[in-house]
Amino acid sequence: MSAASRVIPCTNRPRGHVRSRRAALLTAVVAASALALTACGSGPSGSSGDTNFVADNDGIAHVAQGKRSAAPDLSGETIDGKQLDVAAFKGKIVVINLWGSWCGPCRLEAKNFAAVSADLKDKGVEFVGINTGDATTRPAVAFEKQYGITYPSLYDPTGKLMLRFKKGTLNPQAIPSTLIIDRQGKIAARTLMALSEDNLRKMLKPVLAEK
Repeated sequence: MSAASRVIPCTNRPRGHVRSRRAALLTAVVAASALALTACGSGPSGSSGDTNFVADNDGIAHVAQGKRSAAPDLSGETIDGKQLDVAAFKGKIVVINLWGSWCGPCRLEAKNFAAVSADLKDKGVEFVGINTGDATTRPAVAFEKQYGITYPSLYDPTGKLMLRFKKGTLNPQAIPSTLIIDRQGKIAARTLMALSEDNLRKMLKPVLAEK
């Protein structure tokens, strides 16, 4: 069985939480077998078939401008009860980060997203989280407060938003996953790994340079 077809639990959370979080993630997998959801980390993804993307040694995959697919509808309620539609950010670069409060690698990268999002706030870059696997919003809200995350996160406990990404595109297949949506609303880059601050900036750099 490949890493992409397994749900790998975090090891540093209480057993009761392991069962509830695993159940939520398995619900997403059953809902659409086309998407294999790997929790708490994944390896790099290389180029394959007609996907039009190539991954570098850091596991960051980019697609050339003329070969990108449109991002799906990513809209709904945020963890603080507001409404958000990512399509409203068209014309800007959008960083989508899929995370869960239960996920160790998500905690490791959180401070990096807080720092880069603050740095690029006035430079045409929006950050949006998608929180998944949390049975309620309470731990998600506490997570963002703890790590200084100020950008909004959609609440997606069973992974329904993740399943909107088409097969053969840079679809998220792990928690955490990060995607870059370009100014035209198309998916430009993806990684299935936790990101250092340097790698997050590296992932954004070629998209920021586009006209």
